[in-house]
Amino acid sequence: MWRNYLKTAWRNLLKNKVYSAINVLGLAAGMAVALLIGLWVYNEYSYDRFLPGYQQLYRVQRNFNSNGDTLTFRTTSPRLAIALANDIPEIEHVAISDWMSPRGLMVGDKKLIIRGAQIGGDFLKMFRYPLIKGNPNTVFSDPYSIVLTESTAKALFGDADPINKMVRYNNQHDLKVTGLLKDIPSNSTLQFNFIVPFSYLEQIDPNVKENRSTFDNNGYQIFVQLKPGATLAQVAGKIRNIEHIEKGSNNAMNSYITLQPLERWHLYSKYVNGQDTAGFLEYVNTFTLIGVLVLLIACINFINLTTARSEKRAREVGVRKAVGSRKKDLILQFLAESLVLTLIAFVFAIIFVQLALPAFNTLTEGQLALPVGNIGFWVLVLAGVIVTALIAGSRPAFYLSSFQPVKVLKSSIGSGRSSSPFRKILVVAQFSCSIALIISTVIIYQQVQHAKNRPSGYDLDRLVLTQSSSDLSRNYTALKNELIANGIASSVTTASSPATDIYWHSNLGQWPGKKADETVEMGIILVSEDYFKTMGMEIALGRDFAGLADSNRVIFNEAAIARLRIKDPINQTIRWGGRARQITGVVKDALMISPFAAADPTMFVIDPGVQDNLLYRLSPRMNPSDALAQLTAIFNKYNPAYPYQYEFADQGYAFKFKLEVLIGKLSALFAGLAIFISCLGLFGLAAYIAEQRTKEIGIRKVLGASVSQLWLLLSQDFIVLVLISCVIAAPVTYYYLHDWLQQYEYRISIQPLVFLIAAVTAIVITIITISFQAIKTALANPVKSLRTE
Repeated sequence: MWRNYLKTAWRNLLKNKVYSAINVLGLAAGMAVALLIGLWVYNEYSYDRFLPGYQQLYRVQRNFNSNGDTLTFRTTSPRLAIALANDIPEIEHVAISDWMSPRGLMVGDKKLIIRGAQIGGDFLKMFRYPLIKGNPNTVFSDPYSIVLTESTAKALFGDADPINKMVRYNNQHDLKVTGLLKDIPSNSTLQFNFIVPFSYLEQIDPNVKENRSTFDNNGYQIFVQLKPGATLAQVAGKIRNIEHIEKGSNNAMNSYITLQPLERWHLYSKYVNGQDTAGFLEYVNTFTLIGVLVLLIACINFINLTTARSEKRAREVGVRKAVGSRKKDLILQFLAESLVLTLIAFVFAIIFVQLALPAFNTLTEGQLALPVGNIGFWVLVLAGVIVTALIAGSRPAFYLSSFQPVKVLKSSIGSGRSSSPFRKILVVAQFSCSIALIISTVIIYQQVQHAKNRPSGYDLDRLVLTQSSSDLSRNYTALKNELIANGIASSVTTASSPATDIYWHSNLGQWPGKKADETVEMGIILVSEDYFKTMGMEIALGRDFAGLADSNRVIFNEAAIARLRIKDPINQTIRWGGRARQITGVVKDALMISPFAAADPTMFVIDPGVQDNLLYRLSPRMNPSDALAQLTAIFNKYNPAYPYQYEFADQGYAFKFKLEVLIGKLSALFAGLAIFISCLGLFGLAAYIAEQRTKEIGIRKVLGASVSQLWLLLSQDFIVLVLISCVIAAPVTYYYLHDWLQQYEYRISIQPLVFLIAAVTAIVITIITISFQAIKTALANPVKSLRTE
């Protein structure tokens, strides 16, 4: 029986090649979109879940009460790591970490500047990344040791065994390679190329050991692993106020410790009142919905074309019923046709996805691939094929099998008109989804451009950043003088943070007008001379730093002064870092963290000894490419151990828009595909309706109808349906996008023009799609269409 069903289905597909091709192409495109999105969504959900025992791994976070606002920080103190290890019996392992800016590794003449971390000894017992060589219990026994990833070891040692060989670290110390890790997977939140034990940092920096005495020094990340059977609920109450034993610390008394499960790190990055409510998960869910909608749009094409052509199958149904076929048999027959067509579409969908993956990976900076060797993948997608076949084929199957044999054999069933209202509803649903995606794409683009056009508060043009090293720090004065003397740079400075970020936040101890128990935490940037000149930031009140003579003075930005409620701030005294300091100036706000939010309250402290980041502005008189060539030679002279590396500040600033730009591009891509699939179905529907009305058109032409009148006759129904789709899509999309925009402090307001643009675009595309068939039919010779009458 099933063999007969499939054979008949195949013959029907071959008999109606054009409509079968339209259905196959539409379904293939819809399934390809759904499969691409599915691969991407699965990858996003898979982050960190490859690690054995990931359910027991957590990141320690600190909720700080800043004047009634709850600020969530991932940086905590060494003292907290000790307290968690000693005082919480449910915790099995604790690892403190310092995630550094790129550092230099050197073996002979091979030099790398790559990203790594300094991490406590229990880290590899907790995060069980595959260790090819070495023992996780002993690799960090020696403070002067290092663990490399496979690709890093190959870059430094080639094919030779790296174990027990020496690596020059940041041109300061020789470290012994004690372990070799497989390269960290791309779906790992923690990304690094090497690990150095935290005990190394304690050896070279005495301040780290001193930091153990207080909860105030929050500059490190802490990870914990709970014992088997222990739960977050058991631990949460014990650690919440663990810092409150330090009664004399305003910071500790206003900090509340929480744990975030590893499985939530990637998708839950948005915090409201100290709770991780969402984040990237919102976009993942949105695109999951888009994938389902695009697939449904493709299924609607199949339903519409099949039901519209019901007259072609009506006599077949009548004859089959007359000779004894049951309704169940006919339903199975039509579902078999749907399944055959969907399977063919699935083959093409796999081909489309394979061809599209390189470009899609480039767009998303991912490493997605079809898991063809995974049986679970094939079981899941084949189940999806069957569900798609059922969705696409169920309506036609039940509709066609319901025909009465007496009526159809008397030719009293015509053109599927009884299903016409249902078809119209489906067309409206298709275009409502497509128009909603067009509107979303426009709004996302406008929001990104709105933020990009916002004044940043500093001059990004020709501003360059280079990570410092021990040699560059030692030779800083000579380097600065040479860059300026040769006319390469107009100004040079150093800072504890790059131009486009703030690495450190701290709370102030005292300020004028402070209320009892009031706390304010703000960004802290340590700078050297010429910082504001180099950055292109404008002093609003007071003056700039005048060198070391101002070591007990600070400069606030306007947001900080507003937060502290200080009137006439110049020469007022605040207390920070254990000593009193005077306010020497107020600088205008600069967008160093998010271009979508208000400027972060920030305090600038002069400290020439802090040289983590070199900032220099290229001379406007010099071509950037020529300047970079000379910079390479000068930096190699003063920093011979490592290659010259740099980043333009405008590139770092543009990176802040990466997520929104990606979402905008994906929205545009899937909106285009949704429109394409919708128009494909519309084209087939228009072709069939034109075919059915050929004789009517011939009579109208004989009676004097013009081509434009006939075009309008064939097109107006579709245009009305698209207009109805616009009316439905507009309020739904407005509601969703208005809610999406609320996450941004600096945002656009949605204008009516956006909906007008989307409507005009949809109508123009519709007219182009149906005009070919409408004009072709209108131009046909009426003699040919009426010859059989």
